Amino acid sequence: MTSFLKPENALKRAEELITVGQKQDALQTLHDLITSKRYRAWQKTLERIMFKYVELCVDMRKGRFAKDGLIQYRIICQQVNVSSLEEVIKHFMHLSTEKAEQARSQAQALEEALDVDDLEADKRPEDLMLSYVSGEKGKDRSDRELVTPWFKFLWETYRTVLEILRNNSKLEALYAMTAHRAFQFCKQYKRTTEFRRLCEIIRNHLANLNKYRDQRDRPDLSAPESLQLYLDTRFEQLKIATELELWQEAFRSVEDIHGLMCLVKKTPKSSLMVVYYAKLTEIFWISSSYLYHAYAWFRLFLLQKSFNKNLSQKDLQLIASSVVLAALSVPPHNRTHGASHLELEHEKERNLRMANLIGFNLETKPESREVLSRSSLLAELASKGVMSCVTQEVKDIYHLLEHEFLPSDLALKVLPLLNKIAKLGGKLSTASSVPEVQLSQYVPALEKLATLRLLQQVSNVYQTMKIETLSGMIPFFDFSVVEKISVDAVKQKFVSMKVDHMENVVIFSKMSLESDGLGDHLANFAEQLNKARQMIYPPDRKPSKIGALLPTLTEVVAKEHKRLLARKSIIEKRKEEQERHLLEMEREEESKRLRLQKITEEAEQRRLATEYEQRKNQRILREIEERENEEAQALLQEAEKRIKKKGKKPIIEGDKMTKQTLMELTLTEQLRERQEMEKKLQKLVKTMDYLERAKREEAAPLIEAAYQQRLVEERILHEREQQQDVEQSKKQHEGDLKEKARLIRMMGNKEIYQERVVSLRQAEFSRLRREREERISRILQSRKQEREKMRKLKFYLKLEDERQQKVREEEEARKREEAERRKKDEAERLAKLAEIAEKQRQRERELEEKERLRREALLSGSRPSEPPLKPSEPPARSLEPGSAAPAAAAAAAAAAPASGKYVPKFRQTGAETTGAPPPETDRWSNSSSRPDGDRWRSDNRRTAFGSGGGSRSSSTWSSSRTRDR
Repeated sequence: MTSFLKPENALKRAEELITVGQKQDALQTLHDLITSKRYRAWQKTLERIMFKYVELCVDMRKGRFAKDGLIQYRIICQQVNVSSLEEVIKHFMHLSTEKAEQARSQAQALEEALDVDDLEADKRPEDLMLSYVSGEKGKDRSDRELVTPWFKFLWETYRTVLEILRNNSKLEALYAMTAHRAFQFCKQYKRTTEFRRLCEIIRNHLANLNKYRDQRDRPDLSAPESLQLYLDTRFEQLKIATELELWQEAFRSVEDIHGLMCLVKKTPKSSLMVVYYAKLTEIFWISSSYLYHAYAWFRLFLLQKSFNKNLSQKDLQLIASSVVLAALSVPPHNRTHGASHLELEHEKERNLRMANLIGFNLETKPESREVLSRSSLLAELASKGVMSCVTQEVKDIYHLLEHEFLPSDLALKVLPLLNKIAKLGGKLSTASSVPEVQLSQYVPALEKLATLRLLQQVSNVYQTMKIETLSGMIPFFDFSVVEKISVDAVKQKFVSMKVDHMENVVIFSKMSLESDGLGDHLANFAEQLNKARQMIYPPDRKPSKIGALLPTLTEVVAKEHKRLLARKSIIEKRKEEQERHLLEMEREEESKRLRLQKITEEAEQRRLATEYEQRKNQRILREIEERENEEAQALLQEAEKRIKKKGKKPIIEGDKMTKQTLMELTLTEQLRERQEMEKKLQKLVKTMDYLERAKREEAAPLIEAAYQQRLVEERILHEREQQQDVEQSKKQHEGDLKEKARLIRMMGNKEIYQERVVSLRQAEFSRLRREREERISRILQSRKQEREKMRKLKFYLKLEDERQQKVREEEEARKREEAERRKKDEAERLAKLAEIAEKQRQRERELEEKERLRREALLSGSRPSEPPLKPSEPPARSLEPGSAAPAAAAAAAAAAPASGKYVPKFRQTGAETTGAPPPETDRWSNSSSRPDGDRWRSDNRRTAFGSGGGSRSSSTWSSSRTRDR
């Protein structure tokens, strides 16, 4: 690699090599200079070197060399003079485009030259052999040899420039211009593959821009100018994609625009949004997404109506008609019926993407999945007033297809309307951003919709129908097409019908017969068999343990609930503590990172500032030195030229004299020349003064004579024009008099006609006024009757409310009295029960006391001569003559249930004679609710049970006494 002391020497060397035809060596020389680390400071010479460098790269089609050189030059002038880089890149693209156009024009000229005039002339043998071997025509071969290499180089140029400018905030406009020129290149030459690659390149650039936000000199999308440039580029990309019919790429471009809008949280201008929705309508129509196509039209209509004030009524009517027809073109049945789970998920994801592009935010909840639908769209069109803007034909067809029930002649009434709609449309005015609207594209979809509506209505009326009759009712399609449409409708559960070609009939059935249950009839059959088996052989039911668990269930549930609440609070406290701890750790780490980053950035900024100041000072000193040298050389050359012109011998030696000496000599020479020039000018001024004075003295009489002659000519012309005006006025006056004499004869007829017209209008006015007064009187009378009716109705409603309020108050008073009465009865009953219980306890105490006394008497041996008792017989006591043993036994038996102890027979007999004791309160049931008869029976049972217990106690006592004896 040759080293040069100055960049100018390298440029001279490259020009010498180009002169002798060694362009490759010249390019390598300039490339070595540009990539050398010795020349990192920008200067004007480097710009000239870059211009020559890119010219060589274009001439030799060296795209790789051009890219390396531009990258190095960007590093050199990024912080100093970025406009120089812009000029070099513009020159590079201009040369590439010019070369490509020259190659194309050369190929066209070659093709025209090959068109011979003599058709009988034989072709040359070499041309015939070449055409047979290659199989190409002359144009294809010339394009491959001449045009294709330059087109490849031009495409590589665009890619190189975009790659160099992708993260440069100072050259955003040049980046956008390059992208637009690349789009126009793809459009002009139909380069679809290159267009896809270009879109992907721009998309990757934006993704990297968002990914590496902390880079220096990166574009800021939050700035309005940057955002507008990026949006303009994306909209241009969308337009070219639709013009090239690359619909998938157009859809991705729409997603790019939507992502850019979501990224910066700003909505573009309304003119751009109109283009956005207009292109969306085309994309959705091509992709057969008719629902979203209609929603895009609806958004476009709202935008045009709201923001485009210069839109004519005719254009607005065409756009509104397109919205309604697009909504009607949406199939009335759901296409996802019967789809698999995976297909439903894919369709749901696709619908969410489409809805977001249109501007609707759908949630993923099941209840919100049907926000965008055909019915909701038609309802919204009616609510927004779109139906009032459409043409009459569109209104009629909407009413027929959505609201009328005409199973016999629906298609026949729709056909003439479709023929009229097919003729509507055309180009819109320049005020509208939508270039053209064609309503004929919706005719096939409307014909299909009319066919579906007719089949649906016919299925509700008829059970069977001849195929010929059905074909005659649908004039749009042959029966084969109708059969395909009906198959799709049956598949989507929109209509239920069958076609019997053997009988040549169509069979309609109810939708309920075609239920979803028939699709899985084997599973339903198995479930029914299982139910029948369970009815015939019911399973053994185990005894329930709920009854044993019920008493403690409430306590267990309460304890478990308290335990769970305590555990939940502990878990929440632990989570809060953990989150607080993690948050503090993250905050500390973030603060440490920010401090370290701040220190690093400050050090880097100080280093960069120091380096920048050093480079700036060096550059300023170098520029000052170069400027002084250039000025000295210029002064030296001027001095030498002046001395040579005057015929003097040059006495200046440029290499031995300084700038100061040269400037002194130059100033002395300039002063002397200025003095000589002033003397010449004074002499010239005096000469010109004499000449001008003599010339004016000679011209004065001539000017006066010309002036007098001009006055005479103008006076004659004025008199002639005045005479002509007088004659013209006389002629006009005579004509007006004749016209007045002619019209005065009609004055009577005019007055008669005027009176008749005035009288007729007066009569009409009187009649209209009477009708208006009668109408007003009728309206007043009807309003008066209505007010009277409303007054009566309000009075009746008021009375009814008062009556109901009174009934409610009486019912509440009655309920309060009933509750007080029940409470009082309950208190009395409880008092009686307490009294009875007290008496019972008193009686038991008396019996126990008597028994104790009796036992003490027996144990003391007061009656030794008494015979021993039988085991089965209780002891008897003769306290008084004629004692009634049965009565005592009955009394003892009656007291036995209460005490559970031994009772003598005389006590039992006494109880029978004196009467039964008061009944014992049932401690296991509510005694107040038991009838008296039941209470008496339970008391008898207790009495019997007590008697048995008393007998057993008596026998036990007798046996123990016998053992003692």
